[in-house]
Amino acid sequence: MTQTPTQPQARAQFTVPAKHPMVTVLGSGDSLLRVIEQAFPATDIHVRGNDVSAVGDAREVALIQRLFDEMMLVLRTGQPMTEDAVERSIAMLRAAEDGEGAASETPAEVLTQNILSNRGRTIRPKTLNQKRYVDAIDKHTVVFGIGPAGTGKTYLAMAKAVQALQAKQVNRIILTRPAVEAGERLGFLPGTLYEKIDPYLRPLYDALHDMLDPDSIPRLMAAGTIEVAPLAYMRGRAQPVFTKVLTPDGWQPIGDLRVGDLVIGSNGEPTPVLGVYPQGEKDIYRVTAQDGSWTLCCGEHLWTVRTASDKRRDKPWRVLETQEMIGNLRAAHARRYELPLLTAPVCFPERAVPMDAYALGLLLGDGCLTGSTTPSFSSEDPELAEALVTALPGVHARWKGGPDYVLNRIKEPGDVVTTENPVTRVLRELDLLGSRSHTKFVPDEYLHNSVDIRLALLQGLLDADGGPVAQDSRTCRVQYTTTSILLRDDVISLVQSLGGVAYTRRRPAAGRAPGRARERAVENRRDAHIVDIRLPEGLEPFRLARKRERYRAAGGGGRPMRFIDSIEPAGREEAVCIQVAAEDSLYVTQDYLLTHNTLNDAFIILDEAQNTNPEQMKMFLTRLGFDSKIVITGDVTQVDLPGGTKSGLRQVREILDGVDDVHFSLLTSQDVVRHKLVGRIVDAYEKYDSRNGS
Repeated sequence: MTQTPTQPQARAQFTVPAKHPMVTVLGSGDSLLRVIEQAFPATDIHVRGNDVSAVGDAREVALIQRLFDEMMLVLRTGQPMTEDAVERSIAMLRAAEDGEGAASETPAEVLTQNILSNRGRTIRPKTLNQKRYVDAIDKHTVVFGIGPAGTGKTYLAMAKAVQALQAKQVNRIILTRPAVEAGERLGFLPGTLYEKIDPYLRPLYDALHDMLDPDSIPRLMAAGTIEVAPLAYMRGRAQPVFTKVLTPDGWQPIGDLRVGDLVIGSNGEPTPVLGVYPQGEKDIYRVTAQDGSWTLCCGEHLWTVRTASDKRRDKPWRVLETQEMIGNLRAAHARRYELPLLTAPVCFPERAVPMDAYALGLLLGDGCLTGSTTPSFSSEDPELAEALVTALPGVHARWKGGPDYVLNRIKEPGDVVTTENPVTRVLRELDLLGSRSHTKFVPDEYLHNSVDIRLALLQGLLDADGGPVAQDSRTCRVQYTTTSILLRDDVISLVQSLGGVAYTRRRPAAGRAPGRARERAVENRRDAHIVDIRLPEGLEPFRLARKRERYRAAGGGGRPMRFIDSIEPAGREEAVCIQVAAEDSLYVTQDYLLTHNTLNDAFIILDEAQNTNPEQMKMFLTRLGFDSKIVITGDVTQVDLPGGTKSGLRQVREILDGVDDVHFSLLTSQDVVRHKLVGRIVDAYEKYDSRNGS
């Protein structure tokens, strides 16, 4: 008769420190002890006083001893042990013993990792996979939490978001999920917008109420600190398709841009377009600044702004939606929201020009370009006439009397009388020949050229028709006057492209005192356009010595500033949004306004991501801004998309697996933290699907 070999028996004994009452170790009515005995049925466990002994298989006895050691570590933190915690500790120890878990991650480390405490309740991971998921959120910018329902994917992500907000690591929390049950066609449902979307977002609201003071949540949502919206409404940070965006080649409709095209960022440098997302028809608003510049955008479009209080307290710029600022544009009598300006002049590619830029500026200001006579120049400053001749090769200025000079061609031996005047030839090339004072303009090849060309042109214009305006106890502004509407707008464009601001006003001709020329009165036949200019520090507006010295003596031009003045409805239009690669996500739109539509300084959670299609997933991921974090949660076994539509969550792992700073955390039925039966149900369905090849 063959005898079954007996397993080697081992005995272990350990003493629970007196400071821990045995009821905390064994549970009320020995409930925790019964859990341990059920998990190790072949081992005899005895308790006498504070002494616990175990006799049985050496491997099982060693696990029991480690279990009690881990329980002591947890109890020392003041955290009670529960039946669920004991069961999970045993599962983690067995997994480590079988080589399925990391020996460096102990049950005590998992069970004592606090994320958030609120109203006497502490939120912490309860399983090893949950701890790894939480750790991944700390270490990576984009984290996918994939697993069955009840594994704490969304709840733990929400806790990390609230923790980051309270620690001021982010400025806002954005929570979103697809509303596929209604096909995202929420407009067909009855009720207000919030009544329509509330059922789809209720789980997110419930989690928020567990983690924050319920009274503070409406205030945080009203301030835009917490945004909760269906994924369909996350897309709408857009501008009408005809809105102009600045590119290295000039202005271009935003609707014509494609991925890879270059636009101008806030530092004046080109930045590539990373994404283009058509939005369909949207309600549009006109956002106007106090200097008269304006652009169009939708209500969800994002703006970087700051208040006087932000500046005074040295707080960072904030990001607000257009609709958040409506009705809140004034603080007492002052405008509330300051807009950022270019941090450096726009860098257009350098282009060859047929005439020196400074000389052209002087001629546009004080030159006679009618073409009916030889080009002439009129100025009381001989310094300007000398500078003009120096910049125009082949030309000399013949003084005619008073302030008038004729720009004659320098004749060379053998020249014929019909040789064209060099100035006339260039003016014809630039389509300026025949211009009068009210029809002059700046040719495009000068407007969209290098910084040096644009600044030289502006200096010529200001030396001719501009000047410093100094006031007591205030910095000095620059004033420019012209009767040409085109030239007025071009000067404003030049100033804005250099990072400055320009305000314009009209002085009607009617009622103005006549000027004088050659001792006779000259009536004003056309309105004058006056442009008040402020340029950034370091940009010299004048070359003419007397103007330059007065400007410097007054302390320069001060700091250019631009504030939002009004936001008004502007109808409905087809709209599109773009994402750019610039570090601050800003790009230059109409009138050199800076705006953007990505999500900076935010903790963003996309829940139920299995119900996104691949295009929605790409759109969402490419909205990532700087100093932001994204957590995407979902269960690939519960896709509710219409038949034939692929799940973006299923596809994205194949696309992004291995991409640096993107992490996939996989949770299983062992991580279900709801009723124990939920885990068993999940396991049963997985077995059924595997048998049927699903």
